Amino acid sequence: MTTAASQSPSRAQRPLELPNSGTPDPRRRDGLFASLHNRNFRWFVFGQATSTSGLWTQRVAQDWLVLTLTHNAFIVGIATAMQFVPTLLFGMSAGLVADRFDKRHVLMCTVSTLGLSAAVLGVLCVTDTVRLWHVLALAFLTGTAACFDNPTRSAFIHEIVGPKMLRNAVSLNSAIFQLGALAGPAVSSGLITAVGTGWAFIATGGWYVIVFVAFLAIRPRELRTVPRLHRAKGQQRVALAEIAGRPILLWPIVLAGVCAFFTTNFAVTLTAFAKDFHLDAGGYGFLTVALAVGSLVGALLSAAWPGSRLRHITALAAGLAAGQLLAAFMPNMVTVGAAFVVIGAVGMPFLIATNTSIQLASSDVMRGRVLGVYMLVTLGMAAIGGPVVGLLDQTGGAPLGLVTGAVVIGVAAALVSRQLVRVAGIEVRSGVRLRTARMRAWLATSTRLTGPR
Repeated sequence: MTTAASQSPSRAQRPLELPNSGTPDPRRRDGLFASLHNRNFRWFVFGQATSTSGLWTQRVAQDWLVLTLTHNAFIVGIATAMQFVPTLLFGMSAGLVADRFDKRHVLMCTVSTLGLSAAVLGVLCVTDTVRLWHVLALAFLTGTAACFDNPTRSAFIHEIVGPKMLRNAVSLNSAIFQLGALAGPAVSSGLITAVGTGWAFIATGGWYVIVFVAFLAIRPRELRTVPRLHRAKGQQRVALAEIAGRPILLWPIVLAGVCAFFTTNFAVTLTAFAKDFHLDAGGYGFLTVALAVGSLVGALLSAAWPGSRLRHITALAAGLAAGQLLAAFMPNMVTVGAAFVVIGAVGMPFLIATNTSIQLASSDVMRGRVLGVYMLVTLGMAAIGGPVVGLLDQTGGAPLGLVTGAVVIGVAAALVSRQLVRVAGIEVRSGVRLRTARMRAWLATSTRLTGPR
C-alpha cells in the first residue's frame, strides 16, 4: 500500500526549491529542437500536430455552428463551457488515472472517443438533423475525453524525454499545437465555405485515426520507467495537501486559473468581434489564425529561452493583461488581429512556464494528480468563465470582455507576485541559516577530530 510518506518527501527534506535557478543546462547547445532527437517524442509530436489540427477545426466549426443556429454569443459561451464542465466533475479522477495506468493506453482511448464524437456531429450536420442539444451533448462528451487526455498527455511528455529535456519538449509540443491551430481554422473555414460545416467535423474524426496510429508507433521499452501508483485511500487528499503546502505549486496554479477564466474563452470573444465587425467565416478564421500565429511565436521563443522562474510567470501574466487592453481599443479586423498576435506571443510562454514549473516541482508518483488539479483549476475556471465572458460580450461587445479580463488578470498578477516575493525572501533567509548551521556543525566536528592547532 502506498502511503503519504512514500509518495512525497517531507517538506523538511525538500524546501521551496525554485526551478531553473539560473544554472546553465549543458544540453542547451543541442538547440531549439533538442528533444526531437528522441524517436518516441517525434511520433508524439506528429500525433499532437494531427490531433490539434482536428481539435481547432472542430472548435471553429462548433462555434460557427452554434452562432449560425442561435445568433447569440452567450449561447456560444454555453457550448464552450460544456467542454470544460467535465473537468469540474472528473478532474481529480483524471489525475489518478494518469498516475495509476499506462499513459499510452489511456491516450489511445481518449483520442478514439474524440474522433467518434466529431464524426457523429459531422453526420448530424450533413444530414441536416443537427439541433442545439446535439451540439451541447457531444461537447460534453468531447470535454470528458479531453479531461482524461490533458493531464495524461502532459505527464507522458515527462515519461518520454525525462526531466532534463522537459522544458524544451513542452515548448516544442506547444509550438506543434499552435501549428495545428494555424492549419485547423484555415481548413475549417475552407470546408465551411465550400461544402458546409458537417464536413469539417467529419475531417476531424478522420484525423484522430492518424493520432491513434502515432501512439501505436511509440515504443514502450524506450520510455522512462516511472513507478505506478497503487490503489489506496486518501490519494487525492495527499495531492491537495502537497499543493497547499508548497507555494511553488500553489501560486502558479492560482494565477493560471485566473488567467484561464478569460483567456481560454478567447473563441467567444472572437465570435463577438465577428458579430461587431459583420465578418463572415473567413474573417472569423483570420482572427483565430492571428491568435495562433502569436502563440506559435511565443512557443518557439520559450523553446529557445527556457525561463520558468516564478517571476517570469507573473511578468508574463501582466503582459497578457496589457495585450487584452490593447486589443479592446482596436478599431478594425486587421488591428484586432495584430493585437491578438501580441496576446498569443505573451500568453503561450505563460502557459509553458507554468506547466514546466509545476511538472519539475512534482514527484513521479504525484505528477499526474498535481497536473489533474492544475487542469481542474484552469479548465474548471474556463467552464465558469465561458458564460460570463459570453454575457459580457453580448452586453457591451468584445471590448467589455477584454477590459474586464485585463483588469482582473493584472490585479491577480500583482497579488501573486507579492506573495512569491515574500516566500522567496523567507526561503533565502532560511537557506542562509541552514548553511550557517551546517558550517558550524562541520567546524565543531573538525575540531573534535583534529584537536586544537
